[in-house]
Amino acid sequence: MSETDTDVLVVGGGPAGLSAALFVQKNGLETVCLDTDETWMQKAHLFNYLGIGSVDGSAFMETARSQVDSFGVDRIEAEVNDLNETDEGFAAKTDGDSYAGRYVVLATGAARDLAESLGCAFDGDVVDVGVTMETSIEDAYATGAMVRTEEWQAIISAGDGAAAALNILSKEKGEHFHDFDVPADADAVFGAMGGE
Repeated sequence: MSETDTDVLVVGGGPAGLSAALFVQKNGLETVCLDTDETWMQKAHLFNYLGIGSVDGSAFMETARSQVDSFGVDRIEAEVNDLNETDEGFAAKTDGDSYAGRYVVLATGAARDLAESLGCAFDGDVVDVGVTMETSIEDAYATGAMVRTEEWQAIISAGDGAAAALNILSKEKGEHFHDFDVPADADAVFGAMGGE
């Protein structure tokens, strides 16, 4: 069994997980995203996602994954079956490998078993978090449907992922961090990637 060390472990590759992975990787933190490719988005059609008139959920996910990949996130299709806190952060195990990170973002939809085994506090049936999405375990974040009883919308989940990422980045920078790009930033990024 091999082990990969990274800054941020993201468990789950739906809108919340991919949003978190994109923000932290884009801003200099090495990120591994572990995903089973079983997101609810594969059954969805988006009419209510700001900025998107109408798109099939599978097509949306393909675009989101390409975007995350273009920033260099190490996206791996694997199920995490064990997650523990360590002296240096967190360790996630799949059937064949293990991954270590200083931070972990849980984005596993309504599946809350990893949060429970990690020892996160719950409020009723949902993981207890504040506006930063940080759980009762320092540097462990929970996002999307696992922290909400009924508000299971893709755009809310993506926002939760972004909130977790911005809090991680704020901790790393030692001050409130804002991810705000201007057109020149986009030109620089896409120009370096060979885009228009």
